[in-house]
Amino acid sequence: MAELVLVRHAQASFGTDDYDRLTELGHRQARWLGEYFAERAIAFDRVVTGTLRRHRETLAGIAEALTALPAADVQPGLNECRAEVLLAAHLAGRGLPPLDHAEDRRGHFRVLREALYAWVDGTLRVDAHQSFPEFEAGVRQSLEAARRGAERVLVVSSGGPISTGIGAVLGVAPRTVVDLNLQTRNTGLSELRAGTRSSHCVSFNAVPHLERPGRREAITYS
Repeated sequence: MAELVLVRHAQASFGTDDYDRLTELGHRQARWLGEYFAERAIAFDRVVTGTLRRHRETLAGIAEALTALPAADVQPGLNECRAEVLLAAHLAGRGLPPLDHAEDRRGHFRVLREALYAWVDGTLRVDAHQSFPEFEAGVRQSLEAARRGAERVLVVSSGGPISTGIGAVLGVAPRTVVDLNLQTRNTGLSELRAGTRSSHCVSFNAVPHLERPGRREAITYS
């Protein structure tokens, strides 16, 4: 039975021309998470990440305090869906102009939820983007590869793959996977216990390293 500790990346640069990089706060969140692991002498015998910059930078922050981490195994199946592609296709299909998400954050996430619902329902199909079943299969394969031969695995990924993996274990509807995704917190911890015959969800979206005096304002969602 392997324990998979799934970490959503730290705060990325929402509303800028390059979302795929951590903010100053994001770097602090990642370091605090590494300190949390180190304080509790939590060690990992395998590390797995997606290929995105925000995954690498989050892992680098964790490693500042947790220095004995093994080299990371990179799994493209742990990358986030291309939300900007899905959102643009959804808006174009409705004859709507692109959103300025920097000015209307609430509106951005409202329409993004609609687009993701359509994607997981199978009603939004985009040639430049994989279907949700294909995305889910990639997540399953990556998590299966991560757990083999390991006792405790650190997985640094994004809200979409993490919620998809959790949703597969819990057997929830695809739209519930979207709802889980949109409430994941930066550097939120989720835990799976994965065996050869079955897997169990132990926790979801916890931020014990941020629920401390002076850090409550550091709990973020993008």
